[in-house]
Amino acid sequence: MRTRQSRRWTSCLLSLALLGAGAGCGTDREAAARPPTGRDAAPVAHSDADEQAAGKAALAAYSGYLGASRAASARSDPGHPALARFVADPLLTRVRLAIREAKEHGAMRTGKLVSDPTVVSVNLDADPPTVELQDCLDATGYRLIYARDRKVVPGSGGSRHLATATATRYPDGRWLVNVGAAHPDQPC
Repeated sequence: MRTRQSRRWTSCLLSLALLGAGAGCGTDREAAARPPTGRDAAPVAHSDADEQAAGKAALAAYSGYLGASRAASARSDPGHPALARFVADPLLTRVRLAIREAKEHGAMRTGKLVSDPTVVSVNLDADPPTVELQDCLDATGYRLIYARDRKVVPGSGGSRHLATATATRYPDGRWLVNVGAAHPDQPC
């Protein structure tokens, strides 16, 4: 009985492991959930420097997101304050729910997650501006364990796979990761 329950909640938590504690799968509804800025401006030509700065800010937000997710998962703390500094909804809610579910089952994340993100595209003319990222995540050393006895949760092994994310510039000027997808069927 415990194995069947473990498999069920472990499969839910695998999205947590696959993208550094929660990028999960993106949906078309999430694209519609991006924050509106209320601007109806005509497209403006942006310099390479503007695009490079946006890409750099998006990569920093993504790195912060992975770090905050790892810290929150290691402490089984879905309310970890660093999460909201780097992640926005709908992704933020999914990350928090995955961490909460792991905590309810007595599990937590431990180990090392290796990331190598790159900027795929920058769209400063979008409303709001977005940066698409691609990452080769190595989660082979990142484990879901039972907090009580530190044993690895069966079926929770990680892999090395493709992950994608979108960072969006919010009206207050912050770049936050709000959409993410793990692609475990696409090794890298």
